[in-house]
Amino acid sequence: MKRLFLVSCLFFLVGILPTIAQIQEPVQFQTTLKTLSDSEVEIVFNGSIDAGWHVYSTDLPSGGPISATFNVDQIQGAELIGGLVPQGKEIKKFDKLFEMEVRYLEHTATFVQKLKITDEKFFIEGYLQYGACNDENCLPPSEVPFSFKGVKPAIQGTSDEVAQVEETPDSTPAPAVQEQSEVSTSNYWAPVIDKLNAFGEETADTANQSWIYIFFAGFIGGLLALFTPCVWPIIPMTVSFFLKRTKDKKKGIRDAWTYGASIVVIYVTLGLAITLIFGASALNALSTNAVFNILFFLMLVVFAASFFGAFEITLPSKWSNAVDSKAEQTSGLLSIFLMAFTLSLVSFSCTGPIIGFLLVEVSTTGSVVAPAIGMLGFALALALPFTLFAMFPSWLKSMPKSGGWMNVIKVTLGFLELAFALKFLSVADLAYGWRILDRETFLALWIVIFGLLGFYLLGKIKFPHDDDDTTVSVPRFFMALASLAFAVYMIPGLWGAPLKAVSAFAPPMSTQDFNLYKNEVHAQFDDYDAGMEYAQRTGKPVMLDFTGYGCVNCRKMELAVWTDQKVSDIMKNDYVLITLYVDNKTPLPEHIKVMENGKERTLRTLGDKWSYLQRVKFGANAQPFYVLIDNEGNPLNKSYSYDEDIDKYVDFLETGLKNYRQ
Repeated sequence: MKRLFLVSCLFFLVGILPTIAQIQEPVQFQTTLKTLSDSEVEIVFNGSIDAGWHVYSTDLPSGGPISATFNVDQIQGAELIGGLVPQGKEIKKFDKLFEMEVRYLEHTATFVQKLKITDEKFFIEGYLQYGACNDENCLPPSEVPFSFKGVKPAIQGTSDEVAQVEETPDSTPAPAVQEQSEVSTSNYWAPVIDKLNAFGEETADTANQSWIYIFFAGFIGGLLALFTPCVWPIIPMTVSFFLKRTKDKKKGIRDAWTYGASIVVIYVTLGLAITLIFGASALNALSTNAVFNILFFLMLVVFAASFFGAFEITLPSKWSNAVDSKAEQTSGLLSIFLMAFTLSLVSFSCTGPIIGFLLVEVSTTGSVVAPAIGMLGFALALALPFTLFAMFPSWLKSMPKSGGWMNVIKVTLGFLELAFALKFLSVADLAYGWRILDRETFLALWIVIFGLLGFYLLGKIKFPHDDDDTTVSVPRFFMALASLAFAVYMIPGLWGAPLKAVSAFAPPMSTQDFNLYKNEVHAQFDDYDAGMEYAQRTGKPVMLDFTGYGCVNCRKMELAVWTDQKVSDIMKNDYVLITLYVDNKTPLPEHIKVMENGKERTLRTLGDKWSYLQRVKFGANAQPFYVLIDNEGNPLNKSYSYDEDIDKYVDFLETGLKNYRQ
């Protein structure tokens, strides 16, 4: 029964690794002007997008992420034909936060705007605005400026290019933009990147960190598969076979190592095959597609029923018999490899549901190597006992015998599969707008599932393959206690409590019909200069919250972290909170031209202004981004990005207060 503690690891597998602030430029655009006819031209924006990032398409519904838009500052001798048109393969995905289907492009993005030339000479100046995100964060609205002048195409030459492209035309008046030499005359805007670095500001390789998480999830899944009736009884028989087949103990150990290595090769090959067949982007699209989420839901329900004992999911027996007979006819490494393959087929009824759930989960990362890394962790855990028991055969004597405890683990996994199945049904429910699985309905089902799991572990519920033992071991009792406590923990969520532990699974708070929970933090200011002046008058430090209306992880932080009582008390009582939306499209009273990295840039909206502040003052451009400063604009601690660890966030705030008081 001691092996039951491994099941509890599944309660803690969901965690988000922090992203550290830095200037990111994942998208690069090139702009060209091409002739279509003697009266039509088109402006073409060709963009290359870094792996893991995507650029949103045009005409997305209001309240969603940043749509790609074509914006004109000045136009003479020409007029627009239609709107901005995306070209290339668009990916459609239902976004649970916005409760809408969004469209975006990966790897490359092309946008085209047609123009009709009305005069002999024409001039147009403006910018393409777009939004880019990855799974960790989003960039503020980004701009691709353009300026073209030329003469009406005659279509008599071989070139399809318009005569000339310049930033400022000689014969056309400059755009009506009032210039300012500075965004602000106050010292609040002075760059503090070096001071921020002095606190230990670092960059992080989040891709490698996420791979470690995937490997760990696979390893835990492999350990759980070990203690099932399909695998555990096979271990002593297989190890004894290798040790007895030869008088040379070293060769027996070597064969056991080869057997374990074969298991790793088989499952890693499975992970690679999944990626090669579907492709990383296809896996990611499938995992968020409404129809396939229903299939995932049904698949996990079937797996759960199998674990409960309703039936067994097995591969055709002729497959395993054929492989087994082939293993007997061969010798050497091939024989050992075929024996490992036989184990994979025979144990499928227990390992299949775990592998299936693992592959569905890692597919959401969109990484080309994620399935292989997950299968590597799974296979290493599965192969570990065969090699260890071969090296130390005396351990076999202390190995727990097969019994009813293995079925307890199997049934417990069935309850967990059933709970996770609701996650996928929730995505489909939101996509179709059925509203049959609102947040309180989802939580009610989870409360029942984990409550029943607790009663099962206490022996109050029996399934077909359970024995008649009425005693409850101490480990089983504590597992029951944990499950029942988790069910009780979720009960306040029915009335709106944020339930940070399940925020990654439950539907968004906006689907909650009845919400009594009001412990929310709201910004005192949405203007940087006004907030800083107030902070000086009151003698308080400042917390800057660089966020966006389209920032998913910003909303997660506000729900999972800011609602914590200790966090909200510190933010409300000890800091002046200034929230700056980098995608705020409110026009500035006058355009502001600034020089940044040797290039001139025009700030047209409040969002442009706050994004510029974040880049120039703090050297970052991703959201969420939290930084603590004194009322002179100097940093009090290193910045904080997306990490839902409450203790870390409290430490972040308290360290800033301590440094301010000193």
